[in-house]
Amino acid sequence: MNTNEIAVAGKISTRVSLGVLISFHIVACCISLGYLSRSYGNFHIFYDAELLYGAIATIAAFAALSYLFLLVPFSFGYFLSFYFYTMILGYLWLNCFSRFEYNHWLSGASAVASMIAFMAPSLLVTSPIRQVFTISETTFYRALTIILAVGVATILIAASYSFKMVSLGQMYDFRDKINMPSPLVYCIGVVSNALLPFTFACFVERRNYWRAGLTLVLLLLVYPITLNKIAFFTPMWLLAMAVLTRLLDCRIAVVLSLFVPLIIGVVSYAILGISDTRYLDIVNLRMIATPSNAMDIYNDFFFNHPLTSFCQITFVKTLVSCPYTVQLGEVMQQAYRLGNFNASLFATEGIASVGVLLAPIPVLACGLVIALVNRFSSGLPPRFILVSGAILPQILLNVPFTTTLLSHGAAVLFLLWYLTPRSVFASQSGSVAVERKLEEHLA
Repeated sequence: MNTNEIAVAGKISTRVSLGVLISFHIVACCISLGYLSRSYGNFHIFYDAELLYGAIATIAAFAALSYLFLLVPFSFGYFLSFYFYTMILGYLWLNCFSRFEYNHWLSGASAVASMIAFMAPSLLVTSPIRQVFTISETTFYRALTIILAVGVATILIAASYSFKMVSLGQMYDFRDKINMPSPLVYCIGVVSNALLPFTFACFVERRNYWRAGLTLVLLLLVYPITLNKIAFFTPMWLLAMAVLTRLLDCRIAVVLSLFVPLIIGVVSYAILGISDTRYLDIVNLRMIATPSNAMDIYNDFFFNHPLTSFCQITFVKTLVSCPYTVQLGEVMQQAYRLGNFNASLFATEGIASVGVLLAPIPVLACGLVIALVNRFSSGLPPRFILVSGAILPQILLNVPFTTTLLSHGAAVLFLLWYLTPRSVFASQSGSVAVERKLEEHLA
């Protein structure tokens, strides 16, 4: 057996492993939501044994779409699509048992159509784009040092306004009291979600572990400033993704990044029951189920209330009249008393803005943007893309697309991917090219 045959056999093995993992993940998602229905009915998460067969049929049909994840190579669009796929999967399950009074069949069909509209460009468009503007390796390495310095300065300035060491359970008591200038809030978002994860991934890829460790220390200081769950878990999440991508194919790492936390919660609940639900609350509910639950709630609300026509976007609100004077998260809090219920682009740019019938159109537009991002990042090592972009899917599950681009630094990270000289990863470039050609051949 020659080298190419061995490589092809390895890819087939990876595809089989992916298929098995995704199948287990789908089952685990449904079991998790079933467990959550026992303790979190106040979140409108329900289960009815009489409706189980209909739910199984719905999930089985939607599971067929996951076959696409076995065929395409890794890209940022792959990463994001799998997280959104999990969200829609959860919504379809909840939709089968929902007690809200809206057109559930139409909303379910719209969710599936929106998922297909997003997946098509974000998974299938990965061709490289010509770099009109490039920087030298020397300039790039200097830029990494400058980014670290900017991170230090931003954190020090922000800490002068707010810095409290409190637990996750106590953070809500203090978060509303944080008062920082708006430009500084934007800077913190860009630094913690884009600049520092980017430098961490660069240092890990170049095996500069001391500077990578320093970057994680800086990220550890963001949580006491922002009192935000994502900030709390960011250092651990980046480190876990860096380890996973060293050991496994990036596509398998993507699936495991959701499956492992999910199954730990399922097993813990099966053993401990309702005696200790702290992990279930943080991971299975807040991290994984809440984005799906948000779609159910947004469908219910906008079935009976005026659509936003994108007026939730600040600059659009200045141009058109808006039926809502506060942010959508606050609107949901006033209506359902579940906290500031922010949601993904499927619920905000989709359902809230244009309604369920037209929701696939803005979702497709967002998918086309991610397709462009795939082209911006083409030629970079897959594990570098995964680690540097590891925080964004978590944010995009709970925050509108436009907000993530501008306020959370996504646009900055995408620009950095485009500007990064491919020569700094020269030792990996050959293997990356071979891997992608093999996967395209298998597809």
